[in-house]
Amino acid sequence: MRLDTDTAELERILEALLFLSNDPVAPAALADATGSDEDEVVTALEALAAHYEEDSRGLVLRQLAGGWVLATSPAAEDAARRLLAKPRTPPLTPAQAETLAVVAYLQPVSRPEIARIRGVNAESAAATLIERGVIEEAGRSQFGAVLYRTTDLFLRLFGLQSVEELPDVTAWDPSPEVAANIRDRLLRAGEARLGAPAAARPAEGREGPTAAPEAPDAAAEDDDAEPSGAVIPFAPAS
Repeated sequence: MRLDTDTAELERILEALLFLSNDPVAPAALADATGSDEDEVVTALEALAAHYEEDSRGLVLRQLAGGWVLATSPAAEDAARRLLAKPRTPPLTPAQAETLAVVAYLQPVSRPEIARIRGVNAESAAATLIERGVIEEAGRSQFGAVLYRTTDLFLRLFGLQSVEELPDVTAWDPSPEVAANIRDRLLRAGEARLGAPAAARPAEGREGPTAAPEAPDAAAEDDDAEPSGAVIPFAPAS
């Protein structure tokens, strides 16, 4: 049920604007484009979303990354995959997925810290994630190392409003062996961040051929070069 003619007209305009937008659009931007109050825009968006849901349409209206976006219904996912099945962006390798997880949960975090946690060099994995646009530079640490954080594209791909919606890691129940290994890595990374001797720290901020290894305990090469085992699909949900 529409509240009045003006509200119905605003809904139609907002629907058209969102159809034209590839990225989520903030209510403030929609209000500016339509010459309406932001509260009126939010009310109309909520009514439009309810309209889609009530009619069980093939499109849904979602809130992602601080804005609103039209998306396909989850019911169409399998059919859409079959229709659009063609070579696309390669899936994330285990090394890239691990690196992305560390950045997502600990951001802002430096590459040496990532390497200490994962136990291997993270340079190649981080470079690939930057190229794909899911992480970006976020300044430098007190030792001069580049810090990384996730981007709005990361939120859109994983269907999140913000990083606060990331799954609770306490719900994960690893085996005792895996838990012990992770605990050891995190303890060493925490010691390096909070209380490592000064002589052990410059590697975090140095780069180039004269720099000390970024991760003393890491393997000599990046494990991203030859991915093994299962890969993690890298494609947005419907």
